[in-house]
Amino acid sequence: YTKEELERPLIGVVSAKSEIVPGHMHLDKVAEAVKAGVRMAGGTPIEVPSIGVCDGIAMGHVGMKYSLPSRELIADSVETMTMAHAFDGLVLVPNCDKIVPGMIMAAVRMNIPAVVCSGGPMMSGLVKGEETSLSKMFEAVGARKADIIDDDDLLEFEQNVCPGCGSCSGMYTANSMNCLSEAVGIALPGNGTIPAVDSGRIRLAKHAGMAIMNLVEKDIKARDIINEKSLRNALACDMALGCSSNSVLHLLAIANEAGVHLDLNIFNEFSAKVPNLCHLAPAGSTHMHDLNRAGGLMAVFSELDKKGLIDKSLITATGKTVGENFAGAHVKDYDIIRPIDKPYSETGGIAVMWGNIAQDGCVVKRSAVAPEMLSHTGPARVFDSEEDAIEAIYTGKIVDGDVVVIRYEGPKGGPGMREMLNPTSALAGMKLDKTVALITDGRFSGASRGASIGHVCPEAAAGGNIGLLQEGDIIEIDIPNSKINAQVSDEEFDARRKDHVAPPSKATSGWLARYQRNVSASCKGAVME
Repeated sequence: YTKEELERPLIGVVSAKSEIVPGHMHLDKVAEAVKAGVRMAGGTPIEVPSIGVCDGIAMGHVGMKYSLPSRELIADSVETMTMAHAFDGLVLVPNCDKIVPGMIMAAVRMNIPAVVCSGGPMMSGLVKGEETSLSKMFEAVGARKADIIDDDDLLEFEQNVCPGCGSCSGMYTANSMNCLSEAVGIALPGNGTIPAVDSGRIRLAKHAGMAIMNLVEKDIKARDIINEKSLRNALACDMALGCSSNSVLHLLAIANEAGVHLDLNIFNEFSAKVPNLCHLAPAGSTHMHDLNRAGGLMAVFSELDKKGLIDKSLITATGKTVGENFAGAHVKDYDIIRPIDKPYSETGGIAVMWGNIAQDGCVVKRSAVAPEMLSHTGPARVFDSEEDAIEAIYTGKIVDGDVVVIRYEGPKGGPGMREMLNPTSALAGMKLDKTVALITDGRFSGASRGASIGHVCPEAAAGGNIGLLQEGDIIEIDIPNSKINAQVSDEEFDARRKDHVAPPSKATSGWLARYQRNVSASCKGAVME
């Protein structure tokens, strides 16, 4: 570095570029554009790396145990690189599920100027004339297992559902968090929806580089942007978009770093007052490029503002207020973003339930549940691992009306709180998603659909009643009334607890064992204590 460069603000550009994650394979181009913007605005960019797990590749095997824990490693490593090298500000260049919240957690923890510039969503694929995305690939495996399609059909899905770089094209966890980054104000307008392959993504990255210099000059820090009020804007957006149920975990974790008290009750508070305006995949047939074409997040904000559901006064990464950012924005296609007075539902996309098998709550992506499954009663089919449940589903042992229970997959029990996309997509591919429910103390991919109820807390490994359920127990699910119960008395649960023997720990060494010892409950965001 020249003397002149070192006398300018030093801006860390944290890039998660790698050759293993489709959503990250192009982040070198995005990071270069960010650096160009920093230089144009008079700063010195310094690129540093970040790890990132691809959930699609890690799904269904031991790799998924590492996905959620990686969020904590990312937060810690961003903090380490920033503090060790005295950066004056950060531009965070993530794209996929845990990388986005992990980087934001670090920025809020350190409370320095920061801007998020994600890599953008993938375009949808095309199979037999229909637009497709990641969830259809996993569902195709279930359909093949049920002999609904043949090997040639499966290969066509494999070759076409994910056609290029970017975060998978539905409202899955990655795109949920990229949209919520924009909604909370730490990313520029367009961050959540401009496609990865669009030249607008490169222009956005240059503007992000310029924006961080403005924040450094004005001393606008991460907690000036992310606070209780801006998190409420993010919650409103979450409900309107029908975001991934994983957004609950990540918003709780970000709030924890910001020193903001957030609990599960607030999600139902917002669900009750914010209507669901979008049905993007997996809830519907539209994808992120459609949302971008319809006006993106700023158009959603303009619609929510018609009922006073957005705080327009808050400062954002642009240096302007929320209201100034979406001034003039409007919905360009009401088939993609429903009018506020004609929503898909009057309630939001996420719902939290409580009951005797989830005293501290559980979460479901309500907008992806078929109407006939909003209330369901059926016998428990109990499994102590995802693998055991998958075998039962694939071999035809799960039938209409069943409630599949997968336990010992929580933050401690997994350890790592695996996503259950394989079971849910298998059920969908076998045409059972409208007749079979699934309950777990693990979690679900944003690509999951159906009555997929996760984050059951307390988890089985922490002594939760889900660990005491027995084959055939009748489970009552009532999503509209936020209730989930087993027809088992407290006395019976107490009796079962006396004789209960938990399975041995699944982690005895390494990082996962440390994570297992220190991770908090899912209702607290599964943060490290």
